[in-house]
Amino acid sequence: MSHALHFNLSRFYFIYYFFVGAFVPYWGLYLTAESFSPADIGVLMSLFQLSRIVAPNLWGWLADHTGQRVRWIRTTAFLGLLGFIAIFWAHDFSSMFVVMIALSLFTSSTLPLSESLVLAHLASTNGHYSKIRLWGSWGFIFASILLGYLTDWFGIASLLWFILLVQCILFALTWKLPEAHVPPHPHDDFSVWQILKQPAVLSLLIGCAMMVTAHGLMYNFYSIYLAEHGYSKGMIGWLWSLGVICEIGIFMKMPWIMARFKLKTILLVSLLIGVVRFSMMGLVPDNLWLLLLAQTMHAFTFGSFHAASVEVVTQYFNGRHQAKGQAIYNSVAYGIGGALGGLLGGFALQYLGGQLTFTLAAIFPLLGAIIVAAGLHLSQPYARRGMFSH
Repeated sequence: MSHALHFNLSRFYFIYYFFVGAFVPYWGLYLTAESFSPADIGVLMSLFQLSRIVAPNLWGWLADHTGQRVRWIRTTAFLGLLGFIAIFWAHDFSSMFVVMIALSLFTSSTLPLSESLVLAHLASTNGHYSKIRLWGSWGFIFASILLGYLTDWFGIASLLWFILLVQCILFALTWKLPEAHVPPHPHDDFSVWQILKQPAVLSLLIGCAMMVTAHGLMYNFYSIYLAEHGYSKGMIGWLWSLGVICEIGIFMKMPWIMARFKLKTILLVSLLIGVVRFSMMGLVPDNLWLLLLAQTMHAFTFGSFHAASVEVVTQYFNGRHQAKGQAIYNSVAYGIGGALGGLLGGFALQYLGGQLTFTLAAIFPLLGAIIVAAGLHLSQPYARRGMFSH
């Protein structure tokens, strides 16, 4: 992969996850400041996940059908920017609901389209997914730390202007993304449904959805949960950042890990660590040192888990199905799973309290481990050379 191509793709990931690092840790706090209840916040935040069930598949189909991934990345980034501008006038539930639907329909599709673009470039170069993706992690870290202090100094309303600026930069960077050529593949004549109905594929998708269900609760409510236990926004930002710093470490080690361990083993270990992590988050919220330890586990519950999942999805959905495969993975795992976690979490927090809710979340990665252990049988048990190899 040329230096210019690697730079442009890495820069785009950095800014996209800069947006995520500003939005995920602090949007729930903004909605709380706007006097929305936990149940309301659960519904509003879950719109982002619910939109992933439908929207990425539409954009993924357009990208595969036209062969123009960059065109649709640019379109979704622009429409997401337009949708966000209306947030400045949204203060009641109905108007916030409409604005967040518009925002989520487009913004949720930018990532799977970008993933398919990167994977298409990697298929024809000697680049490494993990080396590009870790720049996204750095973007998340810088944003979550910076916004923690900015919102402490200038108030949570300053979050709106910061996110608007980041979305403008993101749209500008889409004009620097190079289009990728996708060569013909022997499976191009297969229907995507022939791939999707395979028991191994279903097991992977359901297992991923279970892991993301627990994370959906965390993404929507962890900052609120921490604030209720007396943590400042600055400390909340550092806790979020620690998880992503550890995620970077695991991405850098993924070539070594994937060369030595089967993909199924990586998935199962990651899921079981998820059981431990969410149990700790629920049981010891006032012990900072144990919370810090739980955050280091993000390296596995997201980092290694996501990397192995993307590799398995790429093995099944290749050729002209590549963008659709990433869209389906995002729709089922992050759409259905994330929405389930957000919706159930909002009502559970309101009626059961934060500690019991986060403790019960550990059930979902446990179910995911059982499903993956029983159903995922890979014809290519190890990662292919190229994507995660040295």
